Parts: sequence; structure tokens; C-alpha cells
Amino acid sequence: MARLLGLVGLLPYLCLAAGPSFENTVEPFLKSHCLLCHNAKMKVGGLSLEGYSDSKAALKDRDIWEKVVEKLRTGQMPPKGIPAPPPEEIGPVTAWFDAQFARLDREIKPDPGRMTAHRLNRVEYNNTIRDLVGVDFKPASDFPADDSGYGFDNIGDVLSLSPVLMEKYLSAAEKIAHRAIVADPPPKPTQERIAHLPVGEDQQPARDLTAKHEFPVEGDYDIRSLVAGRHDAELITLWLDGKEIKTLPVSTDDEAPRVSELRLHITDGEHELKATLLHDDSRPDAAPDPSDAKDKNKRPLRPPFVDRFEINGPYNPHPRPLTASHKRIFICSQHTPDCARLIVAELARRAYRRPVTAPEVNGLVHFVNLAQQNGDSFEQGIRVALEAMLVSPHFLFRIESDPDANNPALSHRLDDFELASRLSYFLWSSMPDEELFRLAGEHKLHKPEVLAPEVRRMLLDPKSVALVDNFAGQWLELRNLDSVKPDPDRFPDFDENLRQAMKQETRLFFEAVIRDDRSILDFIDGRFTYLNERLAKHYGIPGITGPEFRRVELTGDERSGILTQASVLTVSSYPTRTSPVLRGKWVLENFLNDPPPPPPPGVPNLNEAAIGTTASLRQQLEQHRANPACATCHSRMDPLGFGLENYDAIGRWRTYDGKFPVDAAGTLPGGRSFRSPAELKEILKTDRDAFARCVAEKMLTYALGRGLEPYDKPAVNLICSRLAANDYRFSQLVLGIVESLPFQMRHGEAPTRAPQQVAALAGGKP
Repeated sequence: MARLLGLVGLLPYLCLAAGPSFENTVEPFLKSHCLLCHNAKMKVGGLSLEGYSDSKAALKDRDIWEKVVEKLRTGQMPPKGIPAPPPEEIGPVTAWFDAQFARLDREIKPDPGRMTAHRLNRVEYNNTIRDLVGVDFKPASDFPADDSGYGFDNIGDVLSLSPVLMEKYLSAAEKIAHRAIVADPPPKPTQERIAHLPVGEDQQPARDLTAKHEFPVEGDYDIRSLVAGRHDAELITLWLDGKEIKTLPVSTDDEAPRVSELRLHITDGEHELKATLLHDDSRPDAAPDPSDAKDKNKRPLRPPFVDRFEINGPYNPHPRPLTASHKRIFICSQHTPDCARLIVAELARRAYRRPVTAPEVNGLVHFVNLAQQNGDSFEQGIRVALEAMLVSPHFLFRIESDPDANNPALSHRLDDFELASRLSYFLWSSMPDEELFRLAGEHKLHKPEVLAPEVRRMLLDPKSVALVDNFAGQWLELRNLDSVKPDPDRFPDFDENLRQAMKQETRLFFEAVIRDDRSILDFIDGRFTYLNERLAKHYGIPGITGPEFRRVELTGDERSGILTQASVLTVSSYPTRTSPVLRGKWVLENFLNDPPPPPPPGVPNLNEAAIGTTASLRQQLEQHRANPACATCHSRMDPLGFGLENYDAIGRWRTYDGKFPVDAAGTLPGGRSFRSPAELKEILKTDRDAFARCVAEKMLTYALGRGLEPYDKPAVNLICSRLAANDYRFSQLVLGIVESLPFQMRHGEAPTRAPQQVAALAGGKP
């Protein structure tokens, strides 16, 4: 019995010697410090930690516990006002979870994931048409807007194909084929009308009329401008593409036509017509006749206005010259079956972005033959075949095949043509060029000694601007700048020129990071930018004149990096004022990849009238944070946003907000403090690995066209470690993504253990 009692007394020491566990370390900590608020009944912040009785249950919800550990480590929990656990209690808990997470990461089986058949989004469609046939008129501009997922509009799972979009594809294919291939005889003269949009009887239409019209061929056209309304003495001026053509008087005679007619020689393509009215005070009948104020039904007549254009023609049409796209398509000139096969096979190879099979070519040649049997020319037959290609799933979708249809879960390396398409749509938002096709055809593209130089070549190509417009445009929310409307009473200096200058600064900055292969840490604190006179004046930077943008080296602490550029500061503000909450949320989402949850229902709005007059914005938000349900998230967001309060809602530097001095100081969870935007950026730079991981995860999401899964963590870890080891150079970020397991491989419908070659590519053992 004495021996048994002795063993019982040793139990605590035996447990301690066995090391910390969920039962002896985490569970007691939860009961002492967490479950008071995060229980099934209270569920503060939507989180209950009740019911986790062992490590298996906890690690099943890893995402939850990763956030719990981060909040404990950085001092975000418990919220302000509740005594914090001593560090000697927090340390073992976070250490246990860190060890378990590391073990789980080691046990993750290499899995590349899979992409669904990826429909081209609107940008990709336009760019692909441009590079396929040389027609650059943005045919997708009237397609329905693309849905977004994970912050981007190129996510395969959300790019659906509706009946409306299919109709748009059919219409666009016809327009593209007609523009690309010169095949029709000159059209016969017709009449087309362009009228004012109808308005109600109590509304007055605009006096002038402006319209764009597509002229099918170069030739002579009769342009008639018809005037309606009262019979006042007027002069009518016709303009073409902004140039004044002729001014003529408008008759006031009831019996005479109130029309101006001119015959003009106009080139083919879209042109802008404009007709303007001016009261003619020099004429004896200049004063309107009171009897003309009403029509026969005694209704008051509207003042004179240009009612419509009538366009008659073409007369003496010129034959359409062969376009560059026509010459690109017709690689042989004989009107023979063999020539048709050559043309169609080459077009289909590029349109489908892979080698085409004989049956596919035969099917397309059949369209050429049918068209000719129906009386169409050889060129018109090729046009029909092109239209068929442009509505084929092989053009509209990026389709990747699984080599073993009987084993859809088998992981495999992409073939080189599929890899070429992933590369080109990642970096160019368009189809591969001939160099990529050549390397794919030689089965060389996947080789590291070939792939890396190709990536660098593509980054230096002008088409890499697509990475700026489409990746950066969505990551940094630049696209939202087009819809921002600052209050004109509070910000009278804001206009369209300033909006465009803001956007151009950030675009050129991002381009420089790509072109010069700079560190991605420049996004935090790069000491240069691009300005023209309008934006430099907005920033208070002297010595810059003219509308051209030029590189400017930055000194002082007011401006550096993306966070202090007016584009970002404006899209993260309200129309009437700044918002530390919006700006803090922007930083959490786009610089730290740690978005806050949605606000709870019923949270009252700030008193807008009091801001800057009877209370500062900081005082208003302090009252707002008094609600415990709000305090947790706002303790993370608000300090980050207040660090940018020296910039007003359109990005100008200021030291006062109304009558209150700006206070840009803040303390982050965990105790780190700052007093200015410059000091805030220094803190963000010390968190460079968190920032780098954020950019890597967002760019990998964009590159793959799918959301990231837990099995992608090893790939992200490898990308980030490679990035840090190479001074955070932009090219190393891109190369890390391109050479990663999920970018170069895929599996079929059902996830499974990866085969030997997957483990080899992942750098591990099968």
C-alpha cells in the first residue's frame, strides 16, 4: 500500500516528464482563461472553444486554433480590460500547438490539387483575340461581368457560362471573324438612323447630338442632321471626330425641311459624329414667332434640338485593303483544299493552344466546304471555320486533360502545352506566344534550365503589364478607384485627371518592381514613385511640370511605398472622410492576409456631424470600441488605420482634421507602438515574412485560378523560404510559384495519395 501511495504521489512528475499535452497544458488553460467568454452559450466573436476534449478534436479544426494561437502570441486576447494570463502559462500552450502544426505539415502528403476547366474571363478573352488574330477592339466589353472568388476574377470555379454569355460569344465570333478576314464585296448604299434617346413630355432633350457610328468601308456618305422643336433661327454645325466640318443655317419655314445635309468622304471604322445648334441672332427672323410656340394640338413645342442623324451610303466605296490579321491567317494563297487545311490547322493550333488532331481539322475544313457549296468565297469559308473555333470549348476554356481516365485521382505532371498556357495566362492574361509553343512542342519547357529564362523573358515583355492591371489591380483594389466619388463640396480639387494620375502612379510603381526585379518589400517602403505635375501638386512636391509621368526619388517621411499613394488611400476612405477602420481592414487583408470577421449586427454608425467639430475621429472610435463585441477586431484594425490618419480621404498630407490635430500614434496588439506613418511602416517591415507570405498566397491563388487548400501549405512555405533567401526579389516570387508542385501538376476529380513522381517534385520521399 505504501508503494502504491508513493506511485500516486509521483504521477504529476511523471506527466510533466512526458511533456506537455492537450490534457495537461491546453485544457486547463482554456478552463481558466477562455471558456468564460468562448463557450457554447456566450460564443463571443462567434467562437466557442467548448467541446474540445483532446488533441485529435482540436487539430481537426486547425484553422481555428491557428488563429487562437496567433491572438495569444500577439496579445490580442484576452481583450483590453480583462487580465491577461502570465507569459509562463501562454508559452507552453503556444509551443504545444506549434509543435503539433509542424508535425501535421510534415505529414501532409504531396498533393498538387486540381483546376476545373477554366473559362477565359473578359480580360483574357480580349487579350487572346488580340494575340490570336491581331484584332484589338475589346469584343468582351459588353459581356456580363465576371464573378470573383478569393479576391480575383480568374477563379475557375466561379467562371460559369450562362445562356446570355453564350449568345455574346456567338455574336462576338461573327464580329471578330469579319474584322479579321477581308472577304465581302463592297456593301450597297443603305440608310441608317441614330436618334436621340426618348424623353418624357416634361423633359427637354439636349440641344446637341453626339453619336459613334461604324462605317463599313471607306467611301462617300451623305450625313443628314435633322432638327426638331420650335422653328427658331438656328445655325447647325457638323463635326467629325472632333473637327468642325461645316456650319449651315436651319430653315424657319414650315414648308422647308429643317435639315443639314453634307456628303463626306469617310474612312472605314468607328467615327464620332456631332451636330451642335447655335441661335442665329443675325437673321431677321431670329426672334421666335409666338405662334410657333404650340403645335396644331395646342401643345407647347420644345426648344430646337438635333433629333437624329441619317447616314446614307457608301457611295463610290473603296475595296477593303487586306489587313495585317488577314495576312496572318492566310498563310497560303491558293484556293485549294490543301490550302484550306493548312490555314485551318494553324489557326486551330493557336486557338486551342495545343496540337490539334486530324478529326478536329477535318471538322473545321468541313465548314469551309459547306460555305463554298452555298456560294460563299474561299475567304468567307475560312471565316466560317474561324467563327466555329471561337465558340468551341477548346478556345473558350483552358482545358487540362487527365491521362488515365480510369483513375481520375492520379496525380501527374502537366504536359508542356498546358504548362505554357498556365504561364501565359498567369503573366500575360493571354495565350502563349510562338516561343512558348516552340519549347512546348520540343518538350523542353518544363525543364528548370529552360523554364527560368522563359519566366524572366515573359516578365520583361510589355504584355506583363497584364500582371499589373489584373493581379495588382485586384490585390491593391485599384479597380475600385474608378467608382470612387469623393464629396465635391469637401474635396473640390478631385477630378478625373487626378483620379487617372493616382491610378497611373501605382501602375508605374508596380511595373518598376517587375522590370527592375526589385524587392517586394518596396511595396511597404519603396523610396521612389512616379509623378506628373497634377499629382505632384496634390502631394505638395515642387519642381515637377507637365502632364508626363517621371520617376521621382522620395525624401522625408511623408511618402514611400504603396500605403502612402493616393490611389490606396482614396479607395480605403469614405466619400466624405477618412476611415481608420477601412484602412486598417485594407492593411490586414492585403498586407498581412489576416482579414477580420464581418461586424456583428446592430452596431451603430459614427456621428458624422461631430467628427472634426465637437469630437475627433479617434474619440468617436474610442466610444465605438467600448462595445466588447467590437473591441477585439477594432484593436487590430484601428491602430493600423490611425497610423495613416495624416492622409485625408484623397491622400493629401495634413496635420489637422477639422480643428483637431491629427494623432497618428497607435499601439498594436502585443505592445508595439508607433507615432507616425513612417514608424508604422518600420513595424510592417519587421514583419516582412508575414507580408511576403501574404503576397505569395495571393499571387499563387491568382496564378492557379483557385483558392488555396491546407495541402498547399508546404508549397507556400517553400515559395516563402526561397523568397527570403533571395532578398525578396519579385522574380524569385514568380519563379517560386511557377516551379511549385501545384503550378506544374494536377490530379483528377478525387483527391488521393500522390504517386512517386509527385513526392519527387515536392522534394520529399514517396
